[in-house]
Amino acid sequence: MKKLILQRLLQLIPILIGITFLSFGMMRLAGSDAVTERYSATGAVVSQEVIDAAREELGLDKPFLTQYGLWLFGLLRGDMGTSYISGRDVFDTFVSKLPATLLLCAGSILLTVAISISLGIFAATHQNSVSDSLLQFLSFIGNSMPNFFVALLLMQLFSIKLRLLPVLSEGLSLRGAVLPLLTLSISMSSKYLRQVRAAVLEELNKDYVTGARARGVSDAIILRKNVLKASMLTILTLLALSIGSLLGGTAIIESIFMWDGVGKLAVDAITMRDYPLIQAYVVWMAVIYVIVNLITDLLYPMLDPRLRFEEVE
Repeated sequence: MKKLILQRLLQLIPILIGITFLSFGMMRLAGSDAVTERYSATGAVVSQEVIDAAREELGLDKPFLTQYGLWLFGLLRGDMGTSYISGRDVFDTFVSKLPATLLLCAGSILLTVAISISLGIFAATHQNSVSDSLLQFLSFIGNSMPNFFVALLLMQLFSIKLRLLPVLSEGLSLRGAVLPLLTLSISMSSKYLRQVRAAVLEELNKDYVTGARARGVSDAIILRKNVLKASMLTILTLLALSIGSLLGGTAIIESIFMWDGVGKLAVDAITMRDYPLIQAYVVWMAVIYVIVNLITDLLYPMLDPRLRFEEVE
């Protein structure tokens, strides 16, 4: 166990270096920088001397490798730099946006689990029925629609037609979070419902279920104590993928609803070429995916004893 944890943590080092280097390079290929974007946004006409002085002040006049090396050296010392646009410390700015993203992530995960697992089990236990066909059809429709389209439909229905919810978020409030949560949950539940159904059906068709039924064990007990436990590996994998993407920040949804989280921060930083903030977001994404995958790998042997035996061998 300790060896696996250490191995994954060591793998994080080249992953972070590679991802941050690529993102650093891709932003430079965009053809502009924070100084150019700042003056373009204000509409002010300034001389090239002023632009050059501002770029020199931010260190943007240095060669690409020098800029990246200075940023990486600062990161290793715990300094993520200062925002080119706001002038605030990058780490403090990033941490201030985390509660909004964490709230959105936790709420959408809970809704997705409640919807996809319950409806997936129901569809599997009522295979080929009218309700099963209807659920599969609805999940197909939900999975076919991109997040931004679902968001616009929910806005049109609940905000414009029914006037029940605000079009844009009202800070970290429940009313402001309803539409973003519904948008994310509909998309993820539509995708995972079918996979949960397939996993449960696969277990229901195995010999041990037939044997348990022959011994007079009720379907409810078989489902609760055997089938669900055996299906947890698939469900856990799906949740791990969702948590990683959500904690990284659902940039499109946060931007549509003006939800002041990590995703919206990243979109604004990319638009303004705020390199330190962009790099902080990239580091956050890489760390989250590695940690979530590590936790998932550690949970696998707890759910499936066969994996523990293979590890011992």
